[in-house]
Amino acid sequence: MTRTTTDSMLGAGLSRAERADRGKAARLRVPRSAHATWTRAGPGPLELLAGQDAARIPELVPVRYFRMAATPFTYFRGAALPMAADLAGTPVTGFTVQTCGDAHLMNFGLFASPERRLVFDINDFDETLPGPWEWDVKRLAASVEVAGRDNGHSAKGRTTAVLAAVGEYRRALRELAGRTALEVWYAHADVGMLREEFARELSAAPRRRLDRAVAKARTADHLGSLRRFTTVDDGRVRILADEPRIVPLDRLAGDGQDPDVLAGRLTRILQAYRRSLEPERRALLDRYTLADMALKVVGVGSVGTRCWMVLLLGNDEKDPLFLQAKQAGESVFEPFTAPSAFANAGQRVVVGQRLMQTVSDIFLGWVRVRGFGDHTQDFYVRQLRDGKGSAAVSDMRPDVLAAYARLCGWTLARAHARSGDSVAIAAYLGSSPVFDTAVRAFATTAADQNERDHGALCAAIADGGIPTREG
Repeated sequence: MTRTTTDSMLGAGLSRAERADRGKAARLRVPRSAHATWTRAGPGPLELLAGQDAARIPELVPVRYFRMAATPFTYFRGAALPMAADLAGTPVTGFTVQTCGDAHLMNFGLFASPERRLVFDINDFDETLPGPWEWDVKRLAASVEVAGRDNGHSAKGRTTAVLAAVGEYRRALRELAGRTALEVWYAHADVGMLREEFARELSAAPRRRLDRAVAKARTADHLGSLRRFTTVDDGRVRILADEPRIVPLDRLAGDGQDPDVLAGRLTRILQAYRRSLEPERRALLDRYTLADMALKVVGVGSVGTRCWMVLLLGNDEKDPLFLQAKQAGESVFEPFTAPSAFANAGQRVVVGQRLMQTVSDIFLGWVRVRGFGDHTQDFYVRQLRDGKGSAAVSDMRPDVLAAYARLCGWTLARAHARSGDSVAIAAYLGSSPVFDTAVRAFATTAADQNERDHGALCAAIADGGIPTREG
């Protein structure tokens, strides 16, 4: 498979003018119009997806395909690896950033900062890796086109939304390229900016929905999780079963193991994870003791990976801390770029998240463990729900989708500018919409292919070749 060639992320040692010259020179190697097309080569998407199943819990793999088969957009969300394979054959300038690796519309959202402000940012980093900035932009643009089709928007409405995302990325990169490194690092989008910069474009009804989403996110705290996910059983706080989505430890014989043995291993995971935290955060974690654990099904693409929901209690049952220990593996970009610099895939996720987000979870950490079927596995750990809120993309009208796509484009640009050479990339993009238009054409082609791939998955399910199960 073709591997990308990369330059230094930051253009170290070069002046601002020299970095801008590098960006403009890249137009000769890779004309901006060249981003419009691509041709699929290599394994088919179902083969690639099947290759990921070996590392997942067998009983949950049918749930993964059930969720992916629902719509072309849910298929797109679960098909990060097939798209990475497709992107590997597209032109790149060689300017590297810390990529999200799965930059679609549903991987952006609200969460609470350590200062208790609600901020908007990328919120999924399972696939993060240094790589071509173009790949994130193209996956975001394709997700806008696919979502618009799922919502029944016209071709004109979809064009407006895709151009809003890509155009805002280009404009934001150019604006950020003129800022100091510290100004870029501190740039963020909080709820106030969200209302001021984007809600003004919307009519009264979408603004009310935005306010309801913000209010809902504010309730997504640990006490809210306590009410939603737990019950009191024989005087002890326990996680409620909701199989197959949530399977508490006492009802689980995971990987053929006794729940007590599994509990011991998971306890050791927490102890080892503790060592990845800063000393002051270890002191905070030490105020809590383990109360219960459960296996939790999450997302679309992540279904089947091990994700543990961990309940800890502090002073009493009204002082909960919910953590999520999520299995981490190879990024979908790694077969097509370079291997991660980190031996632990959980550390890869954590470092990538801290590079791309303005503020990150204070409990973000990683661990390696042996004990699930005698395989060594990596995990990253974070708070389960802390002001987290996601957009209802499937309900968005064309004007709302365009506004939201623009916000995501700005957010992605800010994340890339933190690690990459924003001066060179901005110079390459330029002030005209040539790149925007080319990526719009790419998004159309990618969405067409996505529909065919979704159809192939549904046909394989109908033929009995791929089992599914609701969950």
